[in-house]
Amino acid sequence: MSKFSYVQMALMVLFSFLLTLGLGLWLPEILSAFVKLFGLKEDLVTHSIVLMYLIFVVYLAMPALPRGSVKVNDKAILITGCDKGIGFALAKHLHTKGFTVFAGCLLKNGEGAQTLEKMKCERMKVLQMNVCTDEEVRQAVDFVKSQLKEPEKGLWGVVNNAGTSTFGEVEFTGVAHYKEIADVNLWGTVRVTKAFLPLIRRAKGRVVNVASMFGRMSMASHSADCISNYGIEAFSDCLRYEQQRWGVKVSIIELGNHIAATGILTRDHVESIADRMWNEAAEIVHEDYGKAYFDRQTMVMKSFCSSSSKDMSLIIDAITDALTSRYPYSRYEPMNAYWWVRLHIIAHLPAPITDWLYKH
Repeated sequence: MSKFSYVQMALMVLFSFLLTLGLGLWLPEILSAFVKLFGLKEDLVTHSIVLMYLIFVVYLAMPALPRGSVKVNDKAILITGCDKGIGFALAKHLHTKGFTVFAGCLLKNGEGAQTLEKMKCERMKVLQMNVCTDEEVRQAVDFVKSQLKEPEKGLWGVVNNAGTSTFGEVEFTGVAHYKEIADVNLWGTVRVTKAFLPLIRRAKGRVVNVASMFGRMSMASHSADCISNYGIEAFSDCLRYEQQRWGVKVSIIELGNHIAATGILTRDHVESIADRMWNEAAEIVHEDYGKAYFDRQTMVMKSFCSSSSKDMSLIIDAITDALTSRYPYSRYEPMNAYWWVRLHIIAHLPAPITDWLYKH
């Protein structure tokens, strides 16, 4: 759970008002009928209404309660995908907070890696790290161990931020393309987490996995992203259950439409993906869908990129809280009001209703 924007707060107040009307107008009748049907006491109607409203207020309307914070001194964090975007900004931010940062970059000689290295600070350590390569991940573990002041005390946190994105309807997306996306987003997260988990366990530290809203809601033309993000959600939940006995806390960061902030999908990139998909699609798919339809879907994706948020502050704050709060949330949702509302509607209402509301 992340900080709410003013729009989200306004929506909550409106929903609270509507809920109040509902509680006063039709809910008592429904509960009375239920009580009579099972021969229960009439007082349960009033008690149930009060209890339901109280739960709603506590869950949504109350501000976040102070949850304490951990001392940053001598704590080290590994972040993947620090070449640009969120990883790059997060590495600099956590460094200013006092953490020792191991910034994993796909390109050790890339612009992002060189910029971080130019800081020439003992607490900023840049390393080559392709999350899709077992050997590079093993080398990263060895490097981190060699640089930790007290390796026996472990590593405080791993932020699995490295990721990629794509688009395309199922019949236009090749199996190889599905595997490419999953190899970075899902298997990269699994690979890095497993490699560093012994160090995290020793520190009773944190695992923070960056996913997206597509880990809990699906959308046409995004099946490859949804598959990998649903996998990250499942992996993170299982890991959280397993690591409770060790004192390790696992959090998921569910991004909204932050394509512009991450820089992983641009309009030019969309165009190149579209060319690849059209060229690889079967002839019967070309005939049935038509180029005009395909081009319209490509334009929709370009507009999706253009309308995305460039503000990374909610994301950075959420990840920082997951690493520094004494009692971090299991899920953070740094996204604007539209996607926040849509996520919760799709996640909680029956499928026939959400299918009708969001006709794709």
